[in-house]
Amino acid sequence: MNLEFIFKIIDKEEWQEAKKIGTYKGSKKDIADGYIHFSEEDQVEETLKRHYVKVENLVLLKVNAFKLEHLLWEQASNGDMYPHLYSPLDIEHVVNEFELPLNDDGIHQLPEILKKYQFSRPR
Repeated sequence: MNLEFIFKIIDKEEWQEAKKIGTYKGSKKDIADGYIHFSEEDQVEETLKRHYVKVENLVLLKVNAFKLEHLLWEQASNGDMYPHLYSPLDIEHVVNEFELPLNDDGIHQLPEILKKYQFSRPR
């Protein structure tokens, strides 16, 4: 577990808008839940499978968790602990961004930094 960096899956247009204003208040789901949903590096692929099947135009943000106030790890319905941010995200804490293109099977291609966590798929 790497606690220094957490990851946010975000719509490309929402991310462009956040960069213009300097903060990200969250997706509609985040706002409804009262916090911004993040994943640890080994949870990104599962999050994509559960919530973003065949969704195009996604970006993965790598965020420095040590810079965030109001960040809590909380248990989700699947029993895993996930990072939740109870404030807007200052984009200065985003250290990198990666596009998440879909392959021909409709599965998101993970960036190289996360390939070690990619589940092996039967052929």
